[in-house]
Amino acid sequence: MKTKYSISLKDIIDEFSLEVLFAPNDADVAISSTELNRPGLQLAGYYKFFDNSRIQIFGISEISFLQSFEREVAKEKMREYISKKPAAIVIARSLEIEDYYLEFAKEFGVPLLRTKESTSEFSASLIAFLNLKLAPRITRHGVMVEVYGEGILLLGESGVGKSETAIELVKRGHRLIADDAVEIRRVSSKSLIGSAPDNIRHFIELRGIGIINASRIFGVGSVKLTEKIDLVINMEHWNPDKNYDRMGLEDQKTEILGLDVPSITIPVKPGRNLAVIIEVAAMNSRQKKMGYNAAQDLLKKLGMNDSFPEANKQLTVDLF
Repeated sequence: MKTKYSISLKDIIDEFSLEVLFAPNDADVAISSTELNRPGLQLAGYYKFFDNSRIQIFGISEISFLQSFEREVAKEKMREYISKKPAAIVIARSLEIEDYYLEFAKEFGVPLLRTKESTSEFSASLIAFLNLKLAPRITRHGVMVEVYGEGILLLGESGVGKSETAIELVKRGHRLIADDAVEIRRVSSKSLIGSAPDNIRHFIELRGIGIINASRIFGVGSVKLTEKIDLVINMEHWNPDKNYDRMGLEDQKTEILGLDVPSITIPVKPGRNLAVIIEVAAMNSRQKKMGYNAAQDLLKKLGMNDSFPEANKQLTVDLF
């Protein structure tokens, strides 16, 4: 069963500096829907499929629509609408409203708020905020860093060297997102965002040294709160009996929250400079997203078709 998350309306009020016209119980109202609603159809009397868990946005169109009726008719329409107890109502553009808005909000215990922003601007910002806060999420044991603008999720067994590699990358000018526990949220049908739990943010555990605070030692420019996950790197101890991909033609994916993320496996053994390898992996990932694949280019220059796996294996043997 999918876990349903919620956020307090008070957090939304604080985030967007909303004017509170009325808020029952100090705005201690749980918001669980990422979708918004502009109630044109409802004010016209159509309530089929109306979802009262959504925040309702009133702009110029909705308010002028009600003003087109005689006051008593408009008042009755508004009373019927608020009696459905929507999660909250936000008035856009700091528009002035009739006194019955507040009267019915108090009667039915519906939060009534106001913003200076236009309906489009506020809706876009609020949807982005709700998508992040209410997104499906999991926590994975690993390390996340930003390397050349790419969000890299390092996975592997304890002791394989993830934290040490992250420290080396931070020293080379890259940024730490999370160590030990990475909270991953699916913020859209295509994007995963990684961050650190609040209580361990910026801290790194180094065996033999203990806990350090990366932002205190390396400066605030060495850390970042969140980053999109562009590449998963699986770090594992070198296995001499395993055949590792040497051409880069294999299209590896790691499934996280229903999304397939490009991934590679890096074998770890003494003497390998993992920080440099991960830097190159990040740059190569960016090149692939821009449409260039070095392995395919090499095969083309050699007159070989990358659709033939056996030819690729033979090329690997011949070249390496």
